[in-house]
Amino acid sequence: MKLPLSYYSNQDVLFLAKDLLGKVIFTEIDGNITAGIIVETEAYFGIQDKASHAYGGRRTDRTETLYNHGGISYVYLCYGIHHLFNVVTSVENDPHAVLIRAIEPLIGKEIMESRRNMPASKAAISSGPGSAAKALGIDRTFNQKDLSGSEIWIENHNTQCSLDKIESGPRVGVAYAGEDALLPWRFWIKGNKYVSKYKP
Repeated sequence: MKLPLSYYSNQDVLFLAKDLLGKVIFTEIDGNITAGIIVETEAYFGIQDKASHAYGGRRTDRTETLYNHGGISYVYLCYGIHHLFNVVTSVENDPHAVLIRAIEPLIGKEIMESRRNMPASKAAISSGPGSAAKALGIDRTFNQKDLSGSEIWIENHNTQCSLDKIESGPRVGVAYAGEDALLPWRFWIKGNKYVSKYKP
């Protein structure tokens, strides 16, 4: 059920951003397991994507994680407040990534409620990438984790989303990327209440 590392080596990041919808992301922290169905993602297309941290082949201590072979996590702090969790995809030195923007709580809901100080029935508990990461207990210590390991992983629960259930639109918060900000590379499950409320 756990996705193999070979899954993440796919070089079509747009395909993976859609294919991850409906799959289940798990974390285990101090023996506590939480999991949620991935309901919203964003694709980042490596060195040619002006919205990507690796645009133009930029390599820094932070972005070096993106240049690894697919199947590890890339976690960074946004606005000094929110930890954002990304799935590194493709092959070595091809820095593609998929940002997990929202999840639907599935396992360990009471733990998520404690982390977010709100009921799991409230969409805001895990809507938006910062909220989703916090609900799962993801922080900077999860950067560069093996996604086939025992701390964080993704499983296929036969909840594949058919294309007619997937909607797309521009990514969020990347106005600096010019024309690339308008690309419809944000994907979400139609009608799911945990999808972020952003409207372009």
